[in-house]
Formats: sequence, C-alpha cells, structure tokens
Amino acid sequence: MLLATQLERVFIFKDKGQDIKLTDPEPHWTVQAVMNFYANIYPILTTCKISGPVIKEDQVQYRFESVMGTKG
Repeated sequence: MLLATQLERVFIFKDKGQDIKLTDPEPHWTVQAVMNFYANIYPILTTCKISGPVIKEDQVQYRFESVMGTKG
C-alpha cells in the first residue's frame, strides 16, 4: 500500500551565524508571501533571496539567503 503524505514546509535563514527555522504560517501561501510575513519580525528578510526547495528530514526546506555583502 502506498501512502501519500504532505511534507511540512520549513523556512530557514541565518542570523548571526545561527540557523533560524521558521514554521509555515499558512500552507496555501507562496514562499514569497511567507517571507514577506516573517519580514515584519525579521527585517533582514527584506534583502533575502529564496533558494530551494530541498527535501530533508521529511520536510520541504526553503532557505532565505541574504544578498547583502557580509563583513569578516
């Protein structure tokens, strides 16, 4: 028997060297809409691009990657 399950979407971005995992606020939203939603809490997301999806750990993972130059 084949069982189809919907994989959970997870959104990840790096802040101060740490991976921050964000849950999916609304599964019907586009990835861009999710990023805009979280940009109210994490302003760094306004300058990010979306990469993915990658299926890992039974999740569909998207990364919000900063396009700003990094110091160091």
